Amino acid sequence: MSRNIILVDPLPRTLDLIMEPAVRARLEALGEVIVCEDRPMSAEEVERHLPETVLIFGQTDMPKERLDRAPKLKAIINVESNFLPNIDYQACVERGIWVIAPASAFASPVAEAALAMALDLARGITAADRDFRLGVERYGLEGNADTFRFAGAPIGLIGFGDLGQEFRDLIRPFKNKVRVFDPWLPAEIVERQDCQPSTLEEVLRESQVVFVFASVTSENQGFIGRDEFAMMRQGAAFLLMSRAAVVDFPAMIEAARSGHIKVATDVFPEEPVAADDPVRKAPGILLSAHRTGGTRDAFYALGSMAVADAELILKGLPPRLCRRADPATAAMLRSKPVTVS
Repeated sequence: MSRNIILVDPLPRTLDLIMEPAVRARLEALGEVIVCEDRPMSAEEVERHLPETVLIFGQTDMPKERLDRAPKLKAIINVESNFLPNIDYQACVERGIWVIAPASAFASPVAEAALAMALDLARGITAADRDFRLGVERYGLEGNADTFRFAGAPIGLIGFGDLGQEFRDLIRPFKNKVRVFDPWLPAEIVERQDCQPSTLEEVLRESQVVFVFASVTSENQGFIGRDEFAMMRQGAAFLLMSRAAVVDFPAMIEAARSGHIKVATDVFPEEPVAADDPVRKAPGILLSAHRTGGTRDAFYALGSMAVADAELILKGLPPRLCRRADPATAAMLRSKPVTVS
């Protein structure tokens, strides 16, 4: 008897993490769900089920040889939210197999946290709290000697995908002039969001606060380094909110340590960060443990978006909520696999 099998191989996510009970029930209504979440699904298990598999939820390796053995496959839904180099994306396009990820689920909470961290750097909120606890607080104007107003400050965005555009909407009441550097987008998209398309140098030199929302690719690893930090205004703020690999991390630490700029980061080259990592004691840096996107509602959004698009795909309709992997751009992405949920 023919079966419609749904392979669920979601680590480091689990179904309890990303799906409320009602959403999981919708998933189970789509076919026979085979779940492996205490370990990555073995090659033997994958191969055994491939001929009847219609959907894969997870980060399962799917080279062309495996796709050849999966004639019923309709979609691969990456619930980690990064497109990894373990799938033959071109072969999927040629066979009409959707490869999608609910990446925008994290955009709103990360944008919200980015704004909070920027306000902290601008107004010295946590720094003032630490001074107060040490008994060295300063009052009134003297207490604001190293601060600036976020409202009206020129803003620079490096990367203008889901996260960058979500953030742009969030800060509209602050009436900032916003410059954007994103070589993957035409100027028209940037201008429609009331932003100014700019070069990287313009963003760094002209902005009081710079936000990095860019994905890491084969072309931009470490592209913000010592020279780029030197371009920034004295006392400007730099917030790294996407992937650590887009910056020269030691150069960023040094720029903060020297007092040239203020820095906040939610991401690190290696996570979890080692107990003796020098970043923990570096002055001038606001630290966050890759937690800005990891809210309860965001994880549930991963699951609901994935299941909603799976329902559409099995009806012969295109997905509407998740992002589709384009072979040309997916081949350039270099994000590390997520290891901590």
